[in-house]
Amino acid sequence: MKRSLALMLAGVVVAASAVTVMAQSDPLEARKALMKGNGREAGAMVKMVKGEAPFDAAKVNAAFDQWTETAAKFPSLFPANAKEGDTRALPAIWTERAKFEAEVAKFAKDVADNRAKAVANLDGLKVAIAAIGTDCGSCHETFRKPQ
Repeated sequence: MKRSLALMLAGVVVAASAVTVMAQSDPLEARKALMKGNGREAGAMVKMVKGEAPFDAAKVNAAFDQWTETAAKFPSLFPANAKEGDTRALPAIWTERAKFEAEVAKFAKDVADNRAKAVANLDGLKVAIAAIGTDCGSCHETFRKPQ
């Protein structure tokens, strides 16, 4: 158990380092990587909530680590020169910057406020995922092009 936790933490550190390097060179690719990670983690949490996967506190904690990292880095990944390219980001991110940053701050707060209960048990995870999912949906509705 300790070995697998250490390996998981090492993986998170390597992934975070890779995202940091990408953010410095290509904010579009960095934000895509973060969002892909967010989706992967959300999918794993939804499987637990639906009973399709067993509750696993270590996996829940890893998801919350991913979301915490995203909340910390996300606003800086939308500089004025990163509006173009293969992106689903809507112009509102730049024209309504304060609103965008408020959405990210709410997400960060809800991630922090819900971590302990989510890691504690499945019922706590269900409550946490509802709050975090609402944050994601609200931001996507306003600031992301539909597919």
